Amino acid sequence: MNIQDYLVPHHVDECLAMLNAWGGRGRLVAGGTDLVASLEYGKAQAEALIDISAMEDLMGFEIQDHELVVRAGSTHRQVSAAPRIRQLWPALSKACGSVGSPQIRNVATLAGNVVNAQPAADAAVALVALGARAEILSSGGRRLEAVENLYGGLGQSRIDSSREILVALRVPVPDAGEVNVYGRVSPRNSLCLPIVNAALSLKTAGGTVLSGRIAMGPVSDRPFRPERAEAALQGVALKDRAALSEVGRIAGEEANPRDSCLRGCSDYRRQLLTVLIRTLLEDAAAQTAEEA
Repeated sequence: MNIQDYLVPHHVDECLAMLNAWGGRGRLVAGGTDLVASLEYGKAQAEALIDISAMEDLMGFEIQDHELVVRAGSTHRQVSAAPRIRQLWPALSKACGSVGSPQIRNVATLAGNVVNAQPAADAAVALVALGARAEILSSGGRRLEAVENLYGGLGQSRIDSSREILVALRVPVPDAGEVNVYGRVSPRNSLCLPIVNAALSLKTAGGTVLSGRIAMGPVSDRPFRPERAEAALQGVALKDRAALSEVGRIAGEEANPRDSCLRGCSDYRRQLLTVLIRTLLEDAAAQTAEEA
């Protein structure tokens, strides 16, 4: 690392001015659980770190205009522990609670999970399934982008954190009959990367799926949506276990995981995904039955 300065802005305008002053040689840091390691091993470069953890206008979350707005400084612990999020967005709550260890969740941020652009990132997989959007600020103004469109390749984010600020993540409030779930398969429950993970968001009525979003990882260079499996969900009765199994089979067939010494061979991971998607669909069916 060749860090020449460490800056602590207190509001967004000051932060943006610092980024502009360093002309692409500064990087934003919040929890730093990913960035510091990348800097140490030369995978990322920066001459100045701009710490957003003291910026009150990037703290907290709230529901406004039929959206959950999670600001960039919100940690995984804060999101996973919030009763309202646990009630309306259990997929996001569970995904954030699956990240690392309690120590990591206390400092790592949901926004950082997105900017790091890893396809297995638990919270990012949930956000893609939930149809979340990112609010991004730069000297050119503000823009909204679907989280699933922020990936330029493995570990390559379309957000330039040397010139832009991911201000907030915006997640739609579920409508009546809409359910969401998250799950992962890993060797142990903490401090462990998932072998596979997935999240579902289903719109249902009368025990039938109207439409659904599925996000899976790590089976691509980004959280992956199996389009054929999503199409196969339409019109499926939630009590039809054979149909739910078929959707899981299609999702596993669409996945393209690589052989990995860490996670296992591709065929094994496809089979795991088939079972995981089926299990999550059954969990969503049970959740719908409870709410009926």
